[in-house]
Amino acid sequence: MYASIHLMPETLLVVDDDPAARFALARVFEKDYRVVEADSVAAGRACFAAERPDVILLDYNLPGEDGLVLLREVAETPAPPAVVMITAHGSERIAVESMKAGAYDYLAKPYDVEEVRLVVSRALERQRLRTEVNTLRERLAGEGQFGRMIGMCQTMRDLFLQASRVAETELPVLLLGESGTGKDLLAQEIHARSARARQRFVAFNCAAVPETLVESELFGYVKGAFTGATNSRPGRFELAQGGTLFLDEIGDMAPATQAKILRAAESGMIERLGDARAVHVNVRIISATNQDLQAAVQQARFRQDLYYRLAGVTLHLPPLRLRREDIPLLVEMFWEELRRRYDRPGPELTREALLSLEAASWPGNVRQLRNAVERLFVLARQDRVGKEDVAAALASGPVTTAPNADLLDAGDYREARRLFEIAYITQKLREHNGNVTRTAAAIGLERQSLQEKIKQLGIERE
Repeated sequence: MYASIHLMPETLLVVDDDPAARFALARVFEKDYRVVEADSVAAGRACFAAERPDVILLDYNLPGEDGLVLLREVAETPAPPAVVMITAHGSERIAVESMKAGAYDYLAKPYDVEEVRLVVSRALERQRLRTEVNTLRERLAGEGQFGRMIGMCQTMRDLFLQASRVAETELPVLLLGESGTGKDLLAQEIHARSARARQRFVAFNCAAVPETLVESELFGYVKGAFTGATNSRPGRFELAQGGTLFLDEIGDMAPATQAKILRAAESGMIERLGDARAVHVNVRIISATNQDLQAAVQQARFRQDLYYRLAGVTLHLPPLRLRREDIPLLVEMFWEELRRRYDRPGPELTREALLSLEAASWPGNVRQLRNAVERLFVLARQDRVGKEDVAAALASGPVTTAPNADLLDAGDYREARRLFEIAYITQKLREHNGNVTRTAAAIGLERQSLQEKIKQLGIERE
């Protein structure tokens, strides 16, 4: 671990409207730290912006706005300081609320001098450790590693650095990229590096659940809300309380649900199905899609206000075909993972095989590459994997080009058209993992029209 170097004394901000309390705390800490004082939320806000303190001692009972207002604002800034909330004796409810809002600890008045010294000392130690960890993480991101993701090309290193900095904030994040590029891994790592890491990361795939069930899955329901609701059940928003909610394939969400997501994101309030009472939720939303959301907004398929709400920061994940120099690195990582998982050395991957993998088109991106590498590892008949093994593994995966030989042999135009439609729709379904909604959006058809085509042509979805 690298040692911290402090060129200046660490700064404490004391926010309390009682001059005697501020004076007492200043006397306790002035020999070891730089102490700044404020007598209200407004003054504390100004001092925080100007001084960027390491620790804030924040009284709850302040004139005008209470201390929780400043706590929530501070918690949403990049690399927030440790906040110790000071409450009146017997204010356990406020103390709990403060901890949920991001406070490091709390003290109840009247507090002991040694107690406050110990709490501040621990808070500063945590801040030093967090600074060191963030420095090391940022170095790794610049060198091509972000959690379980790797990439040495400049595009990926820039992405990792951006994500590392965004993780320290409370901003909502929108991840854009083709299917299989690793949006879920990026979301998980952003959560793991955030101040919410101790709370839950809850993922929800908007395209994997029928539209009629999306609302109950997200917001929950109470007993008797509908036929079969024999018990009350919390939704994903409540399950993610204090943590991160990952909304995957957000572009597939129905307009009615979009409106409710917007209300929850703006107000922090949700209602379970069948319940008129609103529930407060504190979650950070990370969303992802492989669709062009700006085009969806222009076509009135996605709410503009929700788009701007979700896109606090937008991160673009490049497809594998635009980062081919990373393929050998990814293959090596997958190969080592497989050796550990199957507890055997596995076959040797020849240079010719590696070059064949690097030259493939990979429409399914990193997910498809991982699957192909596992097939090579598991199904290899010899001690060495050659380019012919790679060709066989790719042939058993998703088709990358629509076949046209049968089209030229068709008896008439209508038969050729039918064969083309089968090949084209089958290929597009494979590219979108069999998801009809995403496929329809990609090829410019209505979802119902595509479903009718699939049924009419007798296409089997994988």
